[in-house]
Amino acid sequence: MDFFNKTGKMAIGSRLRMLTEKITEDAVSIYKMYDIDMQPKWFPVYYVLSQDEAKTITDIAKEIGHSHPSVSKIIREMVKHDLVAEKKDKGDGRRNMVSLTTKGKAISEKIKDQYIDINQAIEQLTLQTRNDLWRAIEEWEFLLEQKTLLQRVREQKKERESANVQIIDYTPQYKQAFRNLNEEWISKWFKMEEADYKALDAPQEYILDRGGSILIALYKNEPVGVCALIKMDDPDYEYEMAKMAVSPKAQGKNIGFLLGIAIIEKAKSFGAAKVYLESNTILKPAINLYHKLGFNKVASRNTPYERSNIQMEVIIK
Repeated sequence: MDFFNKTGKMAIGSRLRMLTEKITEDAVSIYKMYDIDMQPKWFPVYYVLSQDEAKTITDIAKEIGHSHPSVSKIIREMVKHDLVAEKKDKGDGRRNMVSLTTKGKAISEKIKDQYIDINQAIEQLTLQTRNDLWRAIEEWEFLLEQKTLLQRVREQKKERESANVQIIDYTPQYKQAFRNLNEEWISKWFKMEEADYKALDAPQEYILDRGGSILIALYKNEPVGVCALIKMDDPDYEYEMAKMAVSPKAQGKNIGFLLGIAIIEKAKSFGAAKVYLESNTILKPAINLYHKLGFNKVASRNTPYERSNIQMEVIIK
């Protein structure tokens, strides 16, 4: 297994598939040894039907954890071998019921000895190992149900790429990036409004000189994300998080979250007790991000934006 020693855990799928192929190859020979007309992939369907009365394909699929199309294909193959039969449900003509044929039921007696011998062989194999494979599989299945391997890899990708993200304070050299990144997403979903032009055309005067802040996210020294903290003239709120934008080519790198955390920390350093924002519920990823940052919906307020249909706040602790 020198190949797997070189690749490590990233080849787990290939290694499991190889192990499965070895076991399946032996299973074919084992059925022949006991003179049983069975393919390994049919066994889950056969076993379920051998324990109960007729069942629908949907019920079988649910019980063995296979897809409906997969079970349908197995049923068709087993029908050709005269192991199962399909009949209309007497109580509901729309449903097909699947049951073992006389030939299929006859296997039940022949396979009993095979069950005993296989169980004993597996027990002996288990005693020769330091790890209980069966329990390990159960643990992996449980954990992957909670969070898939895809999700786990995606999280690791974000974490790794986040290490290349640098959050810095705005300087005039990023004025065009601040405008372009915001105009790109606003124009995609909505239309530019007067309040947008005020902030994007004159960030120094409209945001910074009034006591606000702008942060820039650099990925490998390229500006790919921006976010502003705007001082509000409002008795309920001192600061608004606004003009957050991330370049489409840099999405999936956790940049929005890093910017949001940095803006909240900036507000905290200014002595703010809470931060306000406005958005639109059509922007589901953005709303999910705000919830992740700790924002919660508040009662609707007057807004300068036509596109705004939700207002949120986060309490700074």
